[in-house]
Amino acid sequence: MKNDKLALPESITTFAGRTTQFGAECWFDDACILDMDYFVKTVSGIKAKGVRPELIGSIIAHYSSKWLPDLSGSGDEVEKSLINLEESPDSVTSSWMKKRFFVETLVGILPPEKDSVPCTFLLRLLRTACMVGVEPTYRVELEKRISWQLDQASLKDFMIPSFSHTSGTLLDVELALRLVKRFLNLDETFRSGAALMKVAKLVDSYLAEAAVDSNLALSDFIALAGALPAHARSIDDGLYRAIDTYLKAHRGVSKQERKNLCRLIDSRKLSAEASLHAAQNERLPVRAVIQVLFSEQAKLNKQIDWSGSFSGTRSPNMGLDLPARCMSKREMNAQQLEIKKLKEDVLRLQSQCMNMQGQIERLLEKKKGLFSWKKIVMPSFRANKLTNVEGEGDFGRQTPVDVKTRLVQGKKPPKWRNSMS
Repeated sequence: MKNDKLALPESITTFAGRTTQFGAECWFDDACILDMDYFVKTVSGIKAKGVRPELIGSIIAHYSSKWLPDLSGSGDEVEKSLINLEESPDSVTSSWMKKRFFVETLVGILPPEKDSVPCTFLLRLLRTACMVGVEPTYRVELEKRISWQLDQASLKDFMIPSFSHTSGTLLDVELALRLVKRFLNLDETFRSGAALMKVAKLVDSYLAEAAVDSNLALSDFIALAGALPAHARSIDDGLYRAIDTYLKAHRGVSKQERKNLCRLIDSRKLSAEASLHAAQNERLPVRAVIQVLFSEQAKLNKQIDWSGSFSGTRSPNMGLDLPARCMSKREMNAQQLEIKKLKEDVLRLQSQCMNMQGQIERLLEKKKGLFSWKKIVMPSFRANKLTNVEGEGDFGRQTPVDVKTRLVQGKKPPKWRNSMS
């Protein structure tokens, strides 16, 4: 009789405006009083009538939030839940087994179509499944379903705690890594470029939260951060924030380990604010800081080239060097200030060069005047000397004795005074 009373109303199958939504909500509340066996039979009957998978997923999610408070997103649902395990007379083990059976049954009746069940509900179901220790088959099925819709996940639901006694971390990083790898292994029809960028942002935010845990191993951090391809991140600010948080929480990281961490960052994808912070970050290796400075210098040079091309001559490769993303107004103002400072530095250097050139020219003119005076004085002295030497040519080649004889002969004898005697 219960089944006949709770048969699917015609308004839900016809999907007629508000009546459909109102009828569905009323029927949801009636269906929630059923136990699990009757609910499974009811859902099977709904599927046989060809109802949309999205509606079936909504029915399952609503039913689960009533019977299992762990799958509810708000405290009101917990208060309105039909079962309270703390007040249940059953033992803790019995309640635990009921939860496990409940979760495994829900996973078995989920519609197979993608997006039929919200990703938020699937992640909460996976959290409960890990907590109660369901069979690996059901856990793997949940992970596969979540990987189809991982780009729709929120950070709060994605942060599933670790329920393993062997793991010392607060969050289940290995589970997050498995979900990301399953997402990356999907066919291109399930995984678009926009979805990949959303997952990359989700992973960076997750790493920033997980990095605070002092028990998080460096290998796990690098494995999750490096699982995504390079083109998944249009900007590396989130990854830089996660790495900086990890270095803050892990003071004992060696120099080589710091280098391995910083290799994950592409300094060309850092914003102006992140680059400024990285350039002053004492926790980063010197090589990483130098790479950030070089990247910023290259960006400024490119901006100067663009400003020159817009003001006058256009570059032939103008359409090939467009920026990877649209910059914000703050970034544009900061870069314009940097360009203005560079132009002022260039003008100052040009004026200094002109002053130095003028001093060099004046020195050259002084030296030139000194050389011209020598040219005036020295040639006359040399000419007289040469004429004297050449004047001796009338005597022909003479020996020193001949010259001496000539000098003696040409010398006039002195005039002596007549003696008194």
